Amino acid sequence: MVPRYTRPAMAAIWAPENRFRIWFEIEALAAEAMAAVGAIPAEAARVIREKGGAKLAGIDAGEVARIDAIERETRHDVIAFLTWLAEAIGPDSRFVHLGMTSSDVLDTCLSVQMTQAADILIADVDAVMAALKARAIEHKHTLTIGRSHGIHAEPTSFGLKLAGHYAEFARNRQRLVAARAEVAVCAISGAVGTFAHVDPRVEEFVAARLGLAVEPVSTQVIPRDRHAAYFCALAVVASGVERLATEVRHLQRSEVREAEEFFHPGQKGSSAMPHKRNPVLSENLTGLARVVRAAVVPALENVALWHERDISHSSVERAIGPDATVTLDFALARLADMMSKLTVYPERMLANLDSLGGVVHSGEVLLALARAGVLREDAYRIVQRAAMETWSRLGQPGARGFRENLEADPEIAGRIAADVLDAAMDPAPHLRELDRVFARVFGDS
Repeated sequence: MVPRYTRPAMAAIWAPENRFRIWFEIEALAAEAMAAVGAIPAEAARVIREKGGAKLAGIDAGEVARIDAIERETRHDVIAFLTWLAEAIGPDSRFVHLGMTSSDVLDTCLSVQMTQAADILIADVDAVMAALKARAIEHKHTLTIGRSHGIHAEPTSFGLKLAGHYAEFARNRQRLVAARAEVAVCAISGAVGTFAHVDPRVEEFVAARLGLAVEPVSTQVIPRDRHAAYFCALAVVASGVERLATEVRHLQRSEVREAEEFFHPGQKGSSAMPHKRNPVLSENLTGLARVVRAAVVPALENVALWHERDISHSSVERAIGPDATVTLDFALARLADMMSKLTVYPERMLANLDSLGGVVHSGEVLLALARAGVLREDAYRIVQRAAMETWSRLGQPGARGFRENLEADPEIAGRIAADVLDAAMDPAPHLRELDRVFARVFGDS
């Protein structure tokens, strides 16, 4: 985790103190379940909860260092933790971890951490959606040019652009909810998942108390297809972040200047060029999206473990679990803030829309000629000829606009009335169905 791109709440999930607290909770719940089924004395479960709970309540950097010191000798993290815990519990520590294997603790803990992280990410997406909805409604009727291949196409609404991104993040929210459910499972089934030394009721009890489902069939580990789906979902969300960030980057280009990131008082854009106002936030988001997506291939490769388990997945997850969630959390928070403060220039949007002499209305003119009885192939040829004449002479002395070139074309004269041509050059029809689309995206509100 890079401190520059880390927010405290998400970082806390992956902190060793939180991990050890979750480990203890799993062990304490398992002991209580074992006591309930008669596998250990009820008094032992009470001592484990009370003495162990007191020990974990005071865990700090010094205690973490003590566990780490034990691990340097044992070369096993769970055993190191259990040794440290036993120092507080005393003789009843022999009932801790009874019949369990390390992965029962490690995998169930990871499930808890990933669901905790998912809850933060879902809230982050909600914030992005709130910002997009507000700006989309604000600019519902703000005319701008739609582009395909980066080239002017036809008029659209800036609010409609943002509504499209809102709809994507609504889908991304559903993906995160599904990903959370995918990994919210508990496995306490013993060395190779046969429950030979632990009653299945223990697993059911722990799962219920932790808000998890029971893994139907575990080996020694929870199957890693679940985790792969989780990181794939994070990657799709990150790609949605990048798509919106890329749009902002393009709109802020000097040649476009239709929108730009908020430029704070005292902010500097360049150490060499004082005039610069760079899209640094959206560029940063593009890079962060790459980091999140980098977790996908390792997560997919973790699926194919040897037999009932190996540990090739472990080192991967220690890295990608914190890194992907922390990075996406930061990116979503930055995106929400960037969009809520985005500076929009409607006048510049109109100027760009008109900058090609009206050729962006060629599609409407084509349809008008077809309705007037001109064969579509002929209409296309006529309109394209006028558009290319306009395009090729833009800015030259005496150059005519698209409307003038159309009216000067002998194949159009007398075939289409002036008021019909006026209607074809009016961008208003492109906003006609906004209410319907906005209702689809945002509902009746």
